[in-house]
Amino acid sequence: MLAVARDLLIEVGFESMTCEEIAARADVPIGTLYQFFANKYVIVCELDRQDTVAVQAELVELGSAIPSLDWPALLERFLDHLAALWQHDPSRRAVWLAVQSTPATRATAALNEQALAEQVEHILAPLTPHQRERRKTMARLLVHTVFSALSFSVQEGQDRASTVAELKRMMGGYLLREEGKLER
Repeated sequence: MLAVARDLLIEVGFESMTCEEIAARADVPIGTLYQFFANKYVIVCELDRQDTVAVQAELVELGSAIPSLDWPALLERFLDHLAALWQHDPSRRAVWLAVQSTPATRATAALNEQALAEQVEHILAPLTPHQRERRKTMARLLVHTVFSALSFSVQEGQDRASTVAELKRMMGGYLLREEGKLER
């Protein structure tokens, strides 16, 4: 049912997606769908949670390599990986946009972003030891900025490669500036 919902999001968009169409395409009774999901808002929140879990696994791998003197290269590889996910799976942008549609779905998306930000905050700790007070805000900003930029990068008419290159410069520059404060 969730795979069908992803496909339907891409095909018709969130506004036109219905639980009835998901059930029909998944070849399950509508009651079965409602047994698991109260409505389409719950479905997109679950899809967002799935996407978050996948990124969390990638962050664990990145975090295990930090601290490293070569952290800028690690950051670039991580951003390349995320950009490839967004490029090759159009449902990521569709889900990201869908969870921005209502206050309730935005609240759930914020919780998912917060979970990622907590991981990023932990990864940032050795890179920004003197920024303990700001680290939480930095992490939340980094996560939100990356997802916003990735959504932008796969919009029709955008030069994805140039956008991702700018995202890497922006994130790397921001963190290098913080690292530079350590050396002073």
